[in-house]
Amino acid sequence: MISLRFTRVGKKKSPLYRLIAVPKHRDPWGKNLEILGTFNPRTKEHALKAERIKHWLSVGAQPSNTVHNLLVSEGLLEGKKVSVTHISHKRRDKIAEKTKTETKTD
Repeated sequence: MISLRFTRVGKKKSPLYRLIAVPKHRDPWGKNLEILGTFNPRTKEHALKAERIKHWLSVGAQPSNTVHNLLVSEGLLEGKKVSVTHISHKRRDKIAEKTKTETKTD
């Protein structure tokens, strides 16, 4: 399965990401199939090859969650954005317990 994901390039403390098409289990810093664009998270600038991204999506490539959100905001994908943050089970239980106690007091 092919995935569309970011690989980090650039200097230390100055990240720049490349959007690449790569087999899902291959190392993103290794050999990739194609470079599809770049993204600078500091300035939010990006240069995407929309035509090639659409091609890979039509072939069955799956974008990572962050790439999915970028493509939705650019209009290359339809749908809602996906949550990228992960909450541990312990923290999720603690939040649920807190909301239960707040609703009981109200």
